[in-house]
Amino acid sequence: MVVVGAGMAGVQTAAALREQGFTGTVTLIGAEPHQPYDRPPLSKAILLGTAEHSAFDIDFEALGIDLRLGCEALGLRAEAHVLDTSAGPVPYDVLVLATGAEPVRLPGAEGVPGVHLLRTLDDAERLRPVLARQHDVVVVGAGWIGAEFATAAREAGCAVTVVEAADRPLAGALPAEVAAPMAAWYADAGADLRTRARVERVEPGAVVLDDGTRLPAGAVVVGIGARPATAWLAGSGVELGAHGEVVADDRLRTGVPDVYAVGDCASFPSARYGARLMVHHWDNALQGPRTVAADIVTGTAAAYDPVPYFWSEQFGRFVQYAGHHPAADTTLWRGDPSGPAWTVCWLRENRLAGLLAVGRPRDLAQGRRLIEAGTPMDPELLADPARPLKSATA
Repeated sequence: MVVVGAGMAGVQTAAALREQGFTGTVTLIGAEPHQPYDRPPLSKAILLGTAEHSAFDIDFEALGIDLRLGCEALGLRAEAHVLDTSAGPVPYDVLVLATGAEPVRLPGAEGVPGVHLLRTLDDAERLRPVLARQHDVVVVGAGWIGAEFATAAREAGCAVTVVEAADRPLAGALPAEVAAPMAAWYADAGADLRTRARVERVEPGAVVLDDGTRLPAGAVVVGIGARPATAWLAGSGVELGAHGEVVADDRLRTGVPDVYAVGDCASFPSARYGARLMVHHWDNALQGPRTVAADIVTGTAAAYDPVPYFWSEQFGRFVQYAGHHPAADTTLWRGDPSGPAWTVCWLRENRLAGLLAVGRPRDLAQGRRLIEAGTPMDPELLADPARPLKSATA
């Protein structure tokens, strides 16, 4: 067994193989030199210096997992069952692709001093002194990672300007009416959010917008999205989708014999939502490996069809999302979106398809179970924020 990628998906796959009774050789290959680590703390505790590391609490040696770090995947010769790496060829019987995603870079900004990404432990380490020195910071992109970094920078006392090309934050993730109330969170936290603003160029110490505005920037943090880290698979025969992701089936198998794909680098078909999903979030990287391991060990894994889930902590708010809202036909609000706690519910034929909860974790926990069960809901009862979600069924 060879697992390529030592992030959450790869580590959990290796561990799940042992948990489910696999007794053969397990090799876990990671491109970074660090002990495998969890990513969510990078934008919070590690960035602010309240934690030194977020290494997984896993004893790889005790589990008999051969950990090869600082080893980059370069290519795949599927017919020969060989993975080519920077440390030489690695033969496999079964290969799991778990190489995750990599940040989209801002064109023209590479090599400019003071420009940062936030994806790896090294990225976070480079940004810590920036926050400690309270530089003026410009964040490019008002998505999840941009909001989380802006939150940390404001906590550290930095002056923060967030530049977003769309007309609202989270434009690629949420409908306009749901994302709109979140724009006020930036001003409340003392951050300057500039929407419909495009970066013309980045210079040392400044970001110049396309309208000529010049923003002082001791540091620039780019958070304009991520794409599957799959360029190394070119010519391998592994099918890649429209976003560069590995196309997997409902057991996370690729179309190439003995090759699986899991986590941020893969998409899978969802019978629940009637769509192919590509989920770039922690929970997917935690859950998918169980299906991969079960299919490898028993050959009888159940179809992988999760209710996607993620969370974000930004500007003093705990934001949680479950499900997949694009298929919905009805949107319902629970609570006032200008207040500190509210929920949006998306229904399809009076069944919950997804929900976003701000400061209402109980709504999220109950709603996630209702989505999984496909329980019919009563829209009138559901709209009452004082009523528990679980008692708003039809």
